[in-house]
Amino acid sequence: MKHDDIGIWPESESFGDKAMGPIPSRWNGTCAAAQDFNTSNCNKKIIGARSYDIDERSVIRYHSPRDMVGHGTHVASTAAGSEVQAYWAFDDAIADGVDVLSISLGSPSFLKPQITDDPIALGAFHAVQNGITVVCSAGNDGPEPGSVVNAAPWIMTVAASTIDRDFESDVILGDNTVIKVVIIFLVLFLVFYLVGFVASFNPYTGNFISIHQNEMEGYSNHLSCSRNCHPDSLDQELVKGKIVVCENVDNLYSPSEKKDEVKKLGGVGAVVIDDESRQIASSYGTFPTSVIRTEYNPKVISYINLTKNPVATILRTTSPTNYTPAPTIAYFSSRGPSTIPKNILKPDIAAPGVNILAAWIANDTAEAPEGKEPPLYNVISGTSMACPHVSGIAATVKSKNPTWSPSAIRSAIMTTATQINNLKAPITTEKGTPATPNDFGAGEVSPTGPLEPGLVYETTAVDYLNFLCYHGYNITTIKNIAKTVPEGFTCPEESSIDLISNINYPSIAISNFNEKAGRKVNRTLTNVAGDGKSVYTVSIDAPADLDVQVIPNKLQFTKNGDKSSYQVSFSTANPLKKDAFGSITWSNGKYKVRSPFAVSSKSNE
Repeated sequence: MKHDDIGIWPESESFGDKAMGPIPSRWNGTCAAAQDFNTSNCNKKIIGARSYDIDERSVIRYHSPRDMVGHGTHVASTAAGSEVQAYWAFDDAIADGVDVLSISLGSPSFLKPQITDDPIALGAFHAVQNGITVVCSAGNDGPEPGSVVNAAPWIMTVAASTIDRDFESDVILGDNTVIKVVIIFLVLFLVFYLVGFVASFNPYTGNFISIHQNEMEGYSNHLSCSRNCHPDSLDQELVKGKIVVCENVDNLYSPSEKKDEVKKLGGVGAVVIDDESRQIASSYGTFPTSVIRTEYNPKVISYINLTKNPVATILRTTSPTNYTPAPTIAYFSSRGPSTIPKNILKPDIAAPGVNILAAWIANDTAEAPEGKEPPLYNVISGTSMACPHVSGIAATVKSKNPTWSPSAIRSAIMTTATQINNLKAPITTEKGTPATPNDFGAGEVSPTGPLEPGLVYETTAVDYLNFLCYHGYNITTIKNIAKTVPEGFTCPEESSIDLISNINYPSIAISNFNEKAGRKVNRTLTNVAGDGKSVYTVSIDAPADLDVQVIPNKLQFTKNGDKSSYQVSFSTANPLKKDAFGSITWSNGKYKVRSPFAVSSKSNE
């Protein structure tokens, strides 16, 4: 597996090679010496390393495979224990003979580059042509609809979900009210006076209670800043020696920045009221900081307002397991529908990406409490953390099934995913609403299911070339993208963006659905179960206002490698009032092969 990121910390125990076998004979790569990195840093785990200067305009020039930030080390240990320069990494991966490319990178969602302008999409196309599975993060611009990136159909795109472990540093008010919060806080506990956010702004100190009783109607911009604990908005005399309650209404500053402001002014603790940040455990070192849900806001403010000397205790962090519900889709995880390209359901899959513990660079003193050594591991969150989980599973599937194509591996991962959480209920978003394929694609990845999927959807090179035709590219541009195309290939006479729905993908996406015309799509399944004669029967899960028919409703396979096709018809009696989601599942009693679908009457512009 090749890991493309911002480097690695080779001394981490996560990259030790004691249990590793010999380096594969087909490995053609190199371990390149560079700044703060030499060939002895490679071993049987890190078998190769290179660095690329991705931005010649950068003021900070650090030419080395060594990670000086932490992101690359964290991502690499999770997975396996500028344009032209970006292509080099893909070209080297192809030449080196890797099987899986893990890329926790991507363009900002607001850019939405066309495929011809997207170096990751272009490089991934060439990698997949050479039998390499490419796994990318979906982006961290959620929950905005249409924010997903790395959405080309030859890329496996990964959303982020939570895990069933939490980090809690509870707050106990002076009246013994216990408020559950999430944070990583390194001191035993703290008891101090509470001060409300408005009381930290001088002109409104006397109106502290009445302003809260009026739900903050008509407060000034300056007061809004102090409520949110913005820099230079707090009164030091009121903050000093207090636990300060901060809101996070405008999201201009992170809870960590609010904590820093309170600490700078002599505060002894911070309680941030914020639903989104509550999902993520952040390290605040030895400064007591907790993040609580907005549902607790009235209790906290009421207690402050009605108590002469309000106090609170911030307890030491604990790490409960079997946390419920889990998984949920992370609030930051970028969402579908994909707009460039359309008619491809993205993201493909969800994987753990919240509060992930993995290796870290050993010189990060910012993460260390005063007088302590920097930690060798860190807990961070993002689709960058979700991506390597899937990359590792893809590598395992490839190891067991070395002849499988990248599309077969992707299909195995998608069709065996789960949509049920640890409460035996449907997986939800961070808000508690049912997750849809636009949130998590086929569902939460299964670590073992993809090893034996029964059937797979093989997406061929011609499928991808037809996709480019349907997307509107002419044959000259397609040849520039693909570099090599089958002899005699030409775009189909009928080339429409709607036909993208028809490429042999493990999921189905239809945009701009017209109820009068309906829509039909075709799919082909390949038997990889290794058994003899087997019959699969279809089951359909669809909303009441969408009619879905599958013909035929039974598929028969006689041997491994057999292929069988079916057609799905979508129709409605009336226009769809909202996006319609469902699934098609083929089962022979032993295997279940599930494909989600998303149908929208909007053009998704």
